[in-house]
Amino acid sequence: MASPAVARAARVEGDPLHPIARAGRAVWRLFTSVDFAVIQIIVLSLLAVVGMTLEQFPDFARRSPGDLTTAIEAVHERYDPVFGVGLTEALIRLGAFEVFTSPWFSLGLVVLVVSIVVCTLDRTPRLWRESATVRVVQPEPFFDPRLPDRAAMDGVAAADLRAIVGRRGFRVREAVDDDGTTHVYGDRHQYTKMATLLTHLGLILFLAAAAVTSIGGEELGLVVPEGESLTVQPIGTPGLLLVKNLGFEAPGFETGMPSDFTTDLAVYRDGQEIARKTIRVNDPLAVAGYTLHENGFGPAPVLVVSDLAGKPLWDGPVVMTDQAAGFPYGTFAVPGRDLGLELLLQRQANGVGVLLVLPYRVVGRASDGSPEIERDDPIALAAGEAAVPPGQDFSVGLKRFSNFVILIAKNAPGQ
Repeated sequence: MASPAVARAARVEGDPLHPIARAGRAVWRLFTSVDFAVIQIIVLSLLAVVGMTLEQFPDFARRSPGDLTTAIEAVHERYDPVFGVGLTEALIRLGAFEVFTSPWFSLGLVVLVVSIVVCTLDRTPRLWRESATVRVVQPEPFFDPRLPDRAAMDGVAAADLRAIVGRRGFRVREAVDDDGTTHVYGDRHQYTKMATLLTHLGLILFLAAAAVTSIGGEELGLVVPEGESLTVQPIGTPGLLLVKNLGFEAPGFETGMPSDFTTDLAVYRDGQEIARKTIRVNDPLAVAGYTLHENGFGPAPVLVVSDLAGKPLWDGPVVMTDQAAGFPYGTFAVPGRDLGLELLLQRQANGVGVLLVLPYRVVGRASDGSPEIERDDPIALAAGEAAVPPGQDFSVGLKRFSNFVILIAKNAPGQ
């Protein structure tokens, strides 16, 4: 009977690897396991289903606290009636509305890339041996006619067989064994098995490109009134890009049957025009690493606000991105005054547009934190008209009706 010391020595001799090496081998086996790969794909697929089912935060939601607050309010407005306030808040905290930028999804992609790389490294030597090593002489059981794709032929000369196989595009090899039997072997696409490495490399490149875009890319929305300009990057960025909406057209929009939506868009850098194109919904403009997509439009009436002496306080478009009672709605803070204007765009029975202008002032806060608003009498303006709201010391004029476009600027360096 062996002593305990001898038994321990035998165990060490049977598995001489250091504990760290054994752990590394276990990790290697895990990453080369098909079952582990299937689990990764299932988990990522479930996360992707959640991300595609629930409306996600826009990419620019994390650019500022205000953008994030706006995104969260939009999610509550949409999903509170469906899930309830509590569940919606829980989903927000779990990252269900920003799945594709969440640490969990990113970690899953990293683990999947590592698994693909490890599997590729593990399989490459075996694939190379199977592709490079050609066994011309096969054992007798290999030619058993009961096996698939086997046939026996008599009376065929080796030279004739070699010629026929060669004409078919096969690479012919020949060997003679010890008893003088000639073996002819023909094959095509010897290294086809190595093609699986290309598919693995393709998956790695796709995932790496997604990671590069996630880290270094950006997507932001730009609201650009007709005839106005807006910067794409923050002020101070070297090579700052500026986009200008030279004109928006929607033929047939007045009848409710528009045939097209187009924007004449120009892009400038350092004061020089570097690109110009009439873009459509599915025909963006690509320039300087950005792709500019047309995403939406709305009214932007051009207002002139002046004091009673005629000095302009504002002269330009006011975008109306919201709706009230189904009509375009927006607000505007009067420069130099402690009040604002609520704007509501309507169409009269004769088809002529009219802009309702309602002065308002925030006079305090309610117990729930909402603002207490005091409203004055409204005025109605048609294009080319101006009026002084009752009790105010300024006039509001409507020069003309115009439009704004919503552009989505995408920078995807992984593309």
